Amino acid sequence: MSNAHNITRKAVQVAIDDLSAKKVHFGKGEIESLLHIYKTITKNQDRMDRLKFRDVLHNSFDMTDDILMDRVFRAFDRDNDSYINMTEWVEGLSIFLRGTHEEKIRYAFTVYDLNGDGYISREEMFQMLKTSIIKQPSEEDPDEGIKDLVEIALKKMDKDHDSRLSFQDFHQSVLADPLLLECFGQCLPDQKKKLAFEATFKKTHTIY
Repeated sequence: MSNAHNITRKAVQVAIDDLSAKKVHFGKGEIESLLHIYKTITKNQDRMDRLKFRDVLHNSFDMTDDILMDRVFRAFDRDNDSYINMTEWVEGLSIFLRGTHEEKIRYAFTVYDLNGDGYISREEMFQMLKTSIIKQPSEEDPDEGIKDLVEIALKKMDKDHDSRLSFQDFHQSVLADPLLLECFGQCLPDQKKKLAFEATFKKTHTIY
């Protein structure tokens, strides 16, 4: 169990210096603003739990898929302590909002690799597509249609023909066709939501 503490002025300054040194895709003023947002969400606690983070994904980015929201949380939570700290918050948003193509490919693969074994399996594809695709009432067996989509995805992306997607398979496929980046469900914000969220931290806040 991780105990939360109030965020001190020193802790904020340490986080700003640490993040600036890591060269995230934000300027110092933007980092300060993002930490101000973090403090507001957590009520000045140094831990953001899963529910608060899901609220951000749902309210700011219209994400509704429980599986993918959980996986995005895990992608942000790099130390696997079931909380997002200040550094993880800014580092995660750096990729989520402004990541390079390479960073986004690695991030999306991490999200889609549900069990963390380094591969996206048939079962994982099926699970994600089943929750992200809107079922048509006329379909007799929607699962069959999803299975067909899984086979189409494998045929297109499984370069070494081992019936699962390695990072290399996924990487090569997305480089060849960037539209495949979010082929198993929304794990990144659309442009409109991204710009709206960025507008909330463009102006530097005083966070002390």
